[in-house]
Amino acid sequence: MYNEVIAHIKSRKGELIEEWIGRVKEDADERMVNVVSEQVFQGASYEFVDLILLNLSEKDREYKSKLQMFSEKVVRLGWPITFVVSGLRTFIHLVHDDLIKQGVVSKEREGEYLESLDEWMAPLSNEIIHTYASTWEKTVSLQKIALQELSAPLIPVVEHISIMPLVGTIDTERAKLIMENLLEGVVSHRAEVVLIDITGVPVVDTMVAHHVIQAAEAVHLVGARCMLVGIRPEIAQTIVNLGIDLNKFITTSTLRKGMEKALEMTNRKIVELEGEI
Repeated sequence: MYNEVIAHIKSRKGELIEEWIGRVKEDADERMVNVVSEQVFQGASYEFVDLILLNLSEKDREYKSKLQMFSEKVVRLGWPITFVVSGLRTFIHLVHDDLIKQGVVSKEREGEYLESLDEWMAPLSNEIIHTYASTWEKTVSLQKIALQELSAPLIPVVEHISIMPLVGTIDTERAKLIMENLLEGVVSHRAEVVLIDITGVPVVDTMVAHHVIQAAEAVHLVGARCMLVGIRPEIAQTIVNLGIDLNKFITTSTLRKGMEKALEMTNRKIVELEGEI
């Protein structure tokens, strides 16, 4: 029976895939389908059917490798696992209907074939779910590491002066990363003045202010001075309303003013040159 089904899928592969694409597109979220080009969608669909054929014929190293690659691709395409598993079920029922339509299966054996196909595909469905989940977890983990590396960089701009631009929400986990990067950066860059730029922080509440104050105090303990820059009018008003005390820190409204102040603190200043060199 299985060899018969495999031969039928191979002989009708193009027609089956085209009909399958039409069916899954009808059931899928329009935004999810439109996010990739027609060419990419068709390419992934052919890979999917090849994977099914490999699963039906033999379980070898090539099958495992292609399953991993396919899972990585659908994760990158943003296809949810429900769409992939549903697509597998749709393909099996499509093959079953086509077997009947082409006269390969008699009326008496319809139920037997459908049951066998479902049993046949159950292991593949489970393997896809497992591989997809593992691939997704790995992808999310790598993205998280990359975001952490970019979320709190300490950038040396001139000798003894470094800047840490903060963008987005600051939670406890990120505050810990900010503290670590600050302390390590101050030592490695031999910074004397550190500017913490909160221009890109949308909301400064008590918790955010607490984390920033802790970071500034930690910088002071390792022998550097800390400056808080990028305090917009609405942020200043919030800080006042919350009763947060920032008197012990130098603050400026813009990064430019903070940089000028930092140069003064390190006995330097910006001088405008007149005439041609």
